[in-house]
Amino acid sequence: MKNRSVAFVIRNKKILVEKLNYPSEGKDDFYSIPGGGIEEGETPEQTAIRELKEECGLDGTIVRKLSELYNHNRTEYAFEVKVPDDQEPILGYDPEEEGNENPPLKEVLWLGLDELSEKDRAFLWGYGLMQVPGFYEEVKSWGDEISYPGK
Repeated sequence: MKNRSVAFVIRNKKILVEKLNYPSEGKDDFYSIPGGGIEEGETPEQTAIRELKEECGLDGTIVRKLSELYNHNRTEYAFEVKVPDDQEPILGYDPEEEGNENPPLKEVLWLGLDELSEKDRAFLWGYGLMQVPGFYEEVKSWGDEISYPGK
């Protein structure tokens, strides 16, 4: 498995996410952040910027590394990325899916935490969302009640 990089892009407390669907793998619609496999000779930072351009049509610059996760025999890097305020995301493509009649990338959009499932939010926290300005404060404002699916 290839190592991966992802790009966290935040605007007005909304996160740039991709709606994906992999029916052949039994995965219904879910949200993730732009990212993909690190190519030979590429740094993790370069991968995050390239994937953001390919999948969302945005030009980005790295702000900082948020996390380095070790997951299923590969390393996943997450970066906070800034994009110009005058750029809006467009539905791009995944070169690895070229020729696929039903590519998994369905939509790119801005969503707040209150618009994402608990499972999707858990993955974002794992990638380091709490380190992005504004999100730590939001978590501190949540209640102390235990909330767990199926409980």
